[in-house]
Amino acid sequence: MPRFATRRLPAEADVAAPDGSEVRLLPALGGGSAAHFRLAPGAVSRAGRHRTVEEIWYILSGRGEMWRSDGDGEEVVALEPDICLTIPVGISFQFRTTGTAPLSAFAVTMPPWPADSDDEWVEVAPYWPVDLPDAE
Repeated sequence: MPRFATRRLPAEADVAAPDGSEVRLLPALGGGSAAHFRLAPGAVSRAGRHRTVEEIWYILSGRGEMWRSDGDGEEVVALEPDICLTIPVGISFQFRTTGTAPLSAFAVTMPPWPADSDDEWVEVAPYWPVDLPDAE
């Protein structure tokens, strides 16, 4: 197995994130993993928090908003190209698109997203009503 990896961003999502966004998996190393997230126009993700990982997001395209809360305070920030933000361990977050184009973000997860974990992401009460294309 090589000590390095290369991958072109796939046209189709590899998986759906627990929050409902599309995920395209990118290479990972021992200290972190990378992924591309996409949320459809008009969509609102589920709200949640991570148990053990933290993330850094960089917005590539689209427009939206991100809510983050630590229990003592909260903020909503506008998402647009070239905005970079953090989601520390245990911080509740939710995001949504506000434009007519998908919201597209590159993110690094540290440590890497735990493989085969079904409890890393914990759903919390939403800031906005959830509205996903495939929501039941």
